[in-house]
Amino acid sequence: MLDRYTNLFFSFGFGVILMWLTESTEAHVNYTAKPRVVLPPNYVKEIRPPSKKGTPVIVDFSIFVVDINSINVEDMDFRVDMFIHQRWLESRLEISDDIFEEGDDYVTLLPEFFDNLWQPDPYFLNSKIAEIATLTHKFTSVTLYKNKTVRYAARMHAIIACQMEFQLYPMDIQVCPIYIESFSSNNQKVKLRWSDSGVTLNPELKLLQYNLGQPLELEESDGYMPEKVGNFSRLTVYFRFERQIGHHLIQTFAPSSLVVMLSWFSFWLGLDAIPGRVTLLVTCMLTLVTMFTGLRADIPPVAYVKALDLWMAGCMVSVFAALAEFVVVKVLDVQYQYQVNKVPKTLPMRLSNMEKGQCATVASWEGGAVRSRKATQTPTTPGQTSLQGNGGPPKPARRQSLLSVAWTDDTTGVEKIMWREIDKVSRAVFPILFFVFVLLYWPILLMKSS
Repeated sequence: MLDRYTNLFFSFGFGVILMWLTESTEAHVNYTAKPRVVLPPNYVKEIRPPSKKGTPVIVDFSIFVVDINSINVEDMDFRVDMFIHQRWLESRLEISDDIFEEGDDYVTLLPEFFDNLWQPDPYFLNSKIAEIATLTHKFTSVTLYKNKTVRYAARMHAIIACQMEFQLYPMDIQVCPIYIESFSSNNQKVKLRWSDSGVTLNPELKLLQYNLGQPLELEESDGYMPEKVGNFSRLTVYFRFERQIGHHLIQTFAPSSLVVMLSWFSFWLGLDAIPGRVTLLVTCMLTLVTMFTGLRADIPPVAYVKALDLWMAGCMVSVFAALAEFVVVKVLDVQYQYQVNKVPKTLPMRLSNMEKGQCATVASWEGGAVRSRKATQTPTTPGQTSLQGNGGPPKPARRQSLLSVAWTDDTTGVEKIMWREIDKVSRAVFPILFFVFVLLYWPILLMKSS
């Protein structure tokens, strides 16, 4: 009884296995009997493009820019994330209609099948790094249309080198191209051209310190490559990065202007507030030096003069001139005090002796030196005083003697001191000169940046 059930079980299992093998064989025969995409004989061995002899194959190229970030002025490059699309006609394929679903005129190919097809080989000529994005697999897709057009799409990120110029920094405009060129096939075999969509930007794309000039400039050309000895088709897209001035107005130009204006307050402080005046001017100078030292760290050390360097020089020269003005007025004040304190001690004593007849000479003060002449001599200079006989006392020439540091106004009769007059003039001259500098700086900078 047990042997009978054992034989039935093995017979049933053998029959199931035989039916499965038969169906698999029939399916294989049907698949091989009706191939979906047929390649011509020796297709894999052919590396030439699918075009007639003497006619290059046209490869339509387009880019959708997802994001632009890391615009690095020190390394002079920028990173771009994008989708690239290529289209070309593969006329050597034989396609059966049963591979297309109803209502569709295209089908997505398997990566294994696409590897056997001829593919264009464009590359980014001025890229430092260019690679296809991957997660669990490469983000690529290949689509085959009924008219034998192959469409290749991939998500890529690349670091593109850009030769930047900083003469107009911080209002510089950087024009950074991306060169796309066929690597192994010259322009007689492969012709690259921009598709109708060309280069499209993500509408949500925003840059931190730049405005992206639009529309983008596209160009098609043929470039001779001595490394590969031949002319190759090339596509170029120019990105125009315009630096936003708002950040630097708030962080650089406005604070530095206020520091310069703060230094002008020293002209209203008298010389009796020497510690406060010196502290104010030195603090303004150190503030500007610290501010501009931090700004220079944001850009590479270039050999030419930048627009920001001119602004730095103008601000620092203005504060330094205010400090130099303080030194000048202090020296004049010291000279004035020296002469004022010396005249009353020397001149009245000598005049008193002459009145008593104790001295046959007269003393005159001229430029801080005492000169003696005989009383009978007539003075030949305005600062001298003469006595004839027992005449009246001489008139001191104090106003004339202090002509270099002080004088008397002829109209009002008020004594004017030179250092005080210099402070009064500086209160108007320094602001005027700085405003003239500003009026010259900004129009020229805006004109060149435009």
